[in-house]
Amino acid sequence: MTTPPASTNEPRLTSLSHGGGCGCKIAPGVLSEILKGTARMPVPPQLLVGIETADDAAVYQLNDEQALIATTDFFMPIVDDPYDFGRIAATNAISDVYAMGGQPIMALALVGMPINVLSTTTIGRILEGGETVCRAAGIPIAGGHTIDSVEPIYGLVALGLVHPRQVKRNADARPGDVLVLGKPLGVGVLSAALKKEALDAAGYARLIDTTTRLNTPGPELARLPGVHALTDVTGFGLAGHALELARGARAGIELDWARVPLLDGVKSLAADGLVTGASSRNWAGYGADIALPQGFGPADQALLSDPQTSGGLLVSCEPGAVEAVLSVFRVHGFEQAAVIGQVVSGESPRLRVR
Repeated sequence: MTTPPASTNEPRLTSLSHGGGCGCKIAPGVLSEILKGTARMPVPPQLLVGIETADDAAVYQLNDEQALIATTDFFMPIVDDPYDFGRIAATNAISDVYAMGGQPIMALALVGMPINVLSTTTIGRILEGGETVCRAAGIPIAGGHTIDSVEPIYGLVALGLVHPRQVKRNADARPGDVLVLGKPLGVGVLSAALKKEALDAAGYARLIDTTTRLNTPGPELARLPGVHALTDVTGFGLAGHALELARGARAGIELDWARVPLLDGVKSLAADGLVTGASSRNWAGYGADIALPQGFGPADQALLSDPQTSGGLLVSCEPGAVEAVLSVFRVHGFEQAAVIGQVVSGESPRLRVR
């Protein structure tokens, strides 16, 4: 199913991490508590996007035609194969540039490794995986930083460019908009099954396929006049990132759960209890803001809050732009992209599932 470690004496990568992939994120409720007391520095007018809306990346205007996108993302292993781990981490980091509507231009590597536990060959394979993804994105890894750490950590600082008028924030959805999701959910469930050695080869192939697929539709979607907001679904799950859209729009969101695409097999795995701890932490952080229909079971709830590593783009667009949005996704090979809901006025709680 996976390539074994470089040395048979080495432990599984996932055994070295207390949480894998975007499931490592600090729970949303805890994060809000941490950040509420942070000092607010003066914000220059060139900073088009900062920390105010918990967006995917910072954006700084350079001139009338260019704005710089800057983001960083790193985490512990979600899989045991070092090459695949590197690919997933790099894809996930670059996704935030695409989610702002930008084109990546270069990256810096962030590497923390337990050098007394893992061989240089294994660590080199992690970096090689990341380099492969950067080549696919057409960008160099121009530098970085390494430390000796207790747990393996890998990721990127990703930089990109976007026209200032094409920046797509997560706060600009409008009532009446339609929501389109680019990738199916279930990455956290598959990773939990892998860690418990309950994932078959087909399930592992699905996990790698979705987590290493670059969100290349982002820049083209940003150029569509009917697209108002973009974000990517990552560690806080579909519910968490949909709530961010709702708060930014000061509106509500309705999700049609039957239309939300899921990775094959994840619902039965979730029903068997193969879910991440991050899923329940996510729900504890924002579940009070969600209205569920009668009969919405524990497996569905776990998938609604399931942390997505390198998840899909979530697009908020006017109804007349839906076909163009879906066409862009399909041209880029995202065949499971689907309409999953809408933005509505005056809803409380802010996210309603039907």
